[in-house]
Amino acid sequence: MKKITLLSLAATSMLMAGGYKIPELSLNATALSSANVAHSSGADTAYYNPANMAFMKDENLLEADLTYIGLSDTNYKGTVSGVGPHDLSAKRENFLVPSLFYVSGDVDGARFGLSVVTPFGLTKRWNEEPAKTSAEEFTLETIELNPTVALPINDKLAIAIGLRVVHSKGIVKSYGTTVITPPGAPAVVSRDMDGDSIDFGYNLALAYKPTSELEFGLTYRSKIDLNLEGNAKLSESLGSTTYDGGTNLSVPLPSALNIAAAYTFASKTTVEFVYERTFWSEYKELDFNYSGTLSAVLTGIFDDAVAKNWKDVSAYRLGITQKMDKATLMCGIVYDETPIPESTLGFDLPDSNSLSVSLGGRYQINEKMNLGLSALYSMREDRTVSSSSLTGEFTDSTALLVSVGLEYKF
Repeated sequence: MKKITLLSLAATSMLMAGGYKIPELSLNATALSSANVAHSSGADTAYYNPANMAFMKDENLLEADLTYIGLSDTNYKGTVSGVGPHDLSAKRENFLVPSLFYVSGDVDGARFGLSVVTPFGLTKRWNEEPAKTSAEEFTLETIELNPTVALPINDKLAIAIGLRVVHSKGIVKSYGTTVITPPGAPAVVSRDMDGDSIDFGYNLALAYKPTSELEFGLTYRSKIDLNLEGNAKLSESLGSTTYDGGTNLSVPLPSALNIAAAYTFASKTTVEFVYERTFWSEYKELDFNYSGTLSAVLTGIFDDAVAKNWKDVSAYRLGITQKMDKATLMCGIVYDETPIPESTLGFDLPDSNSLSVSLGGRYQINEKMNLGLSALYSMREDRTVSSSSLTGEFTDSTALLVSVGLEYKF
């Protein structure tokens, strides 16, 4: 079986967190910069710390959220493979991402939860050469179904376990001019690939409440390898060689650990800090496997494995919640590190460290229903790169999230 590698299916960013992770999956998470692990009492508890379900009121909760994600047109100024200078801009991107959360009432001492979310996602599109030669479009879509169950150990401690079922779909497109050696002549090359997969993992959670004011939370999500299978079309104009056949690859969704503490003051103000460690070092390289035989020319263009060599990184999240009579106000801030070293930074994912700020609120319409609105603005640091292929600077990478949500109790 021939192996072929692209610059990376799973290395384009939604710009929410380092790599291609999306932490803000609910209205509360958007408002609090995902600092809602130790202190949570809404339907999204089923995802962010299902162990807390054991301490919630004996009622059913259902929440539907819709999040708008807007990505800026990232700019690159510099040389590409020693040629330039270039001044390139990626396309602006806009998305609508739905999510659903459910927490059951008490069932013989246990509580059950269900989340339908998009925990990872990415896209980056370039219309100008030489960027589009390697990254005209790189897209990964995921949907996770996450059933969970929580069990109380005593009145202060609870644990939970969940099953992660992830459906993924990937698209890779590139089109542009390159030089084929031999014979050292320019040729138009193109790649058009797609694939999908269903894969499984698990999550664990713990909630500890030593006092009514102080809360601790611990969650762990397992690594999941997305084993995508599909079809690929490769071609180059010089010798009119083509490939049209099966392909498969493995893309990691890394494991992650969250450690959180929250304290609620007499003023009904809750302050929570979350330390998150994401184990991106599991992403070493990316190779496509092909079921058929490639021509010598196509092998020469695409045959080298692309090293990733990502590193484990941390995120630091701070959230503040103020409870009022019928309203709940929230705000947050998060500093997130990028896992991508300078040596493997490219057009497919011009990632850098980021600082995000957020705010939002909920209003209690009646005893059974509340409605909310939240927003998060993410600013990525400008990043200078000096590698074998790129010498320049990526700038102007920002993202805006706006979430609306409706929660119903029954």
